[in-house]
Amino acid sequence: MQFSGILFDLDGTLLDTIPDLADAANAMRQDMGLAPIAESTIAAYVGKGVEQLVIRTLGHEGKPASVDMVMRGLARYQDHYRALNGQRSRIYPGVVAGLQAFRDQGARLAVVTNKSTEFTLPLLRQMGLDGYFDVVVCGDTCERKKPDPMPLFHTCDLLGITPAQALFIGDSINDALAANAAGIRVLTLPYGYNEGRPVQELPVDAIVTSIVEAAQWAADATSPTEHA
Repeated sequence: MQFSGILFDLDGTLLDTIPDLADAANAMRQDMGLAPIAESTIAAYVGKGVEQLVIRTLGHEGKPASVDMVMRGLARYQDHYRALNGQRSRIYPGVVAGLQAFRDQGARLAVVTNKSTEFTLPLLRQMGLDGYFDVVVCGDTCERKKPDPMPLFHTCDLLGITPAQALFIGDSINDALAANAAGIRVLTLPYGYNEGRPVQELPVDAIVTSIVEAAQWAADATSPTEHA
């Protein structure tokens, strides 16, 4: 296999975390005197970090939330999510088998997520996935988050590989843009949270249906120069 390091997004790629995210967001809205909104709507607000999730959720009715309201909402959201993190999240089908397939191919594995360290590490442990990853880069690890390429560059440095030796697997425009900017080949999954837009629009190397299929794609992939 040409890839020495496999980088994974977390929410919408390895784990379906929308139930917990939605429960925390609606609990926050209730604290702020707002009515709950549909889980599917909140799913479309996920992808650019917790701050943007709070801003979008509080502004759901069309009126942008004030800075003070956002700050209060962020604190309430984090309190609720701290209590709810992992309660209703689940591992997507094929993830464990796919991670093992990549390990069997000799690749080192990493998570690159916009979720903060406080929530990422306990969630990986609770789901039993932490043992698969050599590196975990979170939303507060670097100065900038995806779609900026900085977290991907940092992950490659920690793995001791170049971007050309990496493959990134995600579910959203943020993942695709970050990988493209970093010069990393990228696959996307169709079941995640692409802010309500079809993944067919994303600038990626391929769409795969599962992490198992991603491992097979990686095993069969030719180098970029062989496509020329």
